[in-house]
Amino acid sequence: MKYSKILGTGSYLPKKVLHNSDLEKLVDTSDEWIRERTGIQQRHIAADDETTLDLAEQAARNAIDASGLTADDIDLIVIATTTPDCVFPSVATMLQARLGITNASPAFDIQAVCAGFAYALGVADNFIRGGSASVVLVIGAETFSRILNWEDRNTCVLFGDGAGAVLLGVSEQPGIHSTHLHADGRYKELLHVPSGVSSGYDAMQQQQAFVQMRGNEVFRMAVSKMREVVEEALAANNMDKSEVDWLVPHQANIRIIQATARKLNMSMDRVVLTVQNHGNTSAASIPLALDTAVRDGRIQRGERLLLEGFGGGFTWGAALITF
Repeated sequence: MKYSKILGTGSYLPKKVLHNSDLEKLVDTSDEWIRERTGIQQRHIAADDETTLDLAEQAARNAIDASGLTADDIDLIVIATTTPDCVFPSVATMLQARLGITNASPAFDIQAVCAGFAYALGVADNFIRGGSASVVLVIGAETFSRILNWEDRNTCVLFGDGAGAVLLGVSEQPGIHSTHLHADGRYKELLHVPSGVSSGYDAMQQQQAFVQMRGNEVFRMAVSKMREVVEEALAANNMDKSEVDWLVPHQANIRIIQATARKLNMSMDRVVLTVQNHGNTSAASIPLALDTAVRDGRIQRGERLLLEGFGGGFTWGAALITF
């Protein structure tokens, strides 16, 4: 039986930092209001000439360096993003070229918004378990600031840009124990961008291509679904919640994260929090948080991690991992 394990992690954040005090000058909001309701203090914003591909490349190189392998070892690239550089080709294929990989191995993008990294991890894990790949680069990367209406205080205060990556390899023992992925398309109107290539493309210059969200309803659904998927992951592995060493959640809102931690009876000291520094970076938030905790020494080899995320669509998912 083949399993997949994390060989290395990496991340990248743009240099520009946008503080809550900066947003006070743009919209009717305050640092206190944002902190109390979301936990966010600042977020990183991509430069005008910086793209999702640029962010993904830096995160990828950091993960490759941490693994001790080289780009030539990679035989699959899966990138989760909602904000690709262009309609096509995919960010994954462009990254393949940037990394100098010429072995004609597959590379593709996945779109599941804030649950995108969980989805990408599940796909990569199944490629390794099935024997179709042995070294997989999995990335969540977003320039989410490009789809924000900076006059909408309900959304522009929440999101930021960034990228996180993991390199997976084959193991005889489970690294990724299981992944659990779900979706329910009935809730589209609660969190969406209303125009795209085949619907309303001409409206994209008329402020129709920005995130729209009904925050209270999204919050309630997120708390409910995160609780359910956590229980599902634990039950699938006959594991008690006390056996989880670290919760590495999607960094959307401190209150959602606290609610999930309470369900696990887990102290917030065992929860990886980056939302205060990064905001909601969508598909990048879980791998960004993971890499932060690996590099500062909190997460150690052999520890059990529960990763979980919830995004527009709705989509949600979790992964139970021994690091």
